[in-house]
Amino acid sequence: MSTLTRTADRPGERADAFLARVVPDLTRSAAQRLLEAGAVRLAGRPVRKNYRTAPGDVLEVDIPAPQPVDLVPQDIPLDIVYEDGDVIVVNKPVGMVVHPAPGHSDGTLVNALLYHCGNTLSGINGTLRPGIVHRIDRDTSGLIIAAKNDRAHLSLAAQLQDHSLFRVYEAVAVGGLREDRGTVDAPIGRHPVDRKRMAVDRQNGREAVTHWRVLARYPGFTHVECRLETGRTHQIRVHLASIGHPLLGDVVYGSKKPVPGLAGQCLHARRLRFTHPSTGQLVELECPLPGWFQDVLDRLSRLN
Repeated sequence: MSTLTRTADRPGERADAFLARVVPDLTRSAAQRLLEAGAVRLAGRPVRKNYRTAPGDVLEVDIPAPQPVDLVPQDIPLDIVYEDGDVIVVNKPVGMVVHPAPGHSDGTLVNALLYHCGNTLSGINGTLRPGIVHRIDRDTSGLIIAAKNDRAHLSLAAQLQDHSLFRVYEAVAVGGLREDRGTVDAPIGRHPVDRKRMAVDRQNGREAVTHWRVLARYPGFTHVECRLETGRTHQIRVHLASIGHPLLGDVVYGSKKPVPGLAGQCLHARRLRFTHPSTGQLVELECPLPGWFQDVLDRLSRLN
């Protein structure tokens, strides 16, 4: 367990909202549980959940240590697009979480990779994320690359850093984009209130650049291609929502009403290009749109 000290800066803000805003990766519901457990103190006394802070209040927060997670190899089928002694590229289905996290201790891509690759995955990202170089959301499908050794991992991470690892997505956005192509250059950081969400943050966010172009137009919707320069969490979803065109089915950044037939946002990692860590040759990969995505396009085409 660790103890954090945070100083209130907004008059009348509820203690749970304040903690969710200033403590990294702490949700409001988790903050409420800490308050109910007496783990938050002001001047040595437990703070009530509905307490409203005053500027200058110094709150002490006991953060429990994370519970250990045992990684278990699991025989989960993988759609392998490319594999050699250095890297493996998988076409991840919608609904699969990339690595174990609270609430998802197994059934992840990492569990499947451990079964398939054994002990050959790189260890740079720690014991919970062996081999994982980059991530895609649970409800996003498509290409994701993992490294089988540390040398390959460092090479791929450097390509991510200098933007030479080329990633192209396809998505269906709500509404009609006015131009045929464009760029969203807007830094992204944690949402100031809901720590599970991301948001455009021009003061404290990290650089984020998304290039988009229109592939097809339908009444009320646009099929777009998005190329990432950077790889921030939820980047495409946040960027398109920020210009008024959230992704179809995205209940976090768009309409809260789920779309029948969609498990999440209409987003697919279609193409991937990287320089091979050992040979130095360019590797270009592509995977087709999944059936559920094509069904969406077919339904939209009938609206024309």
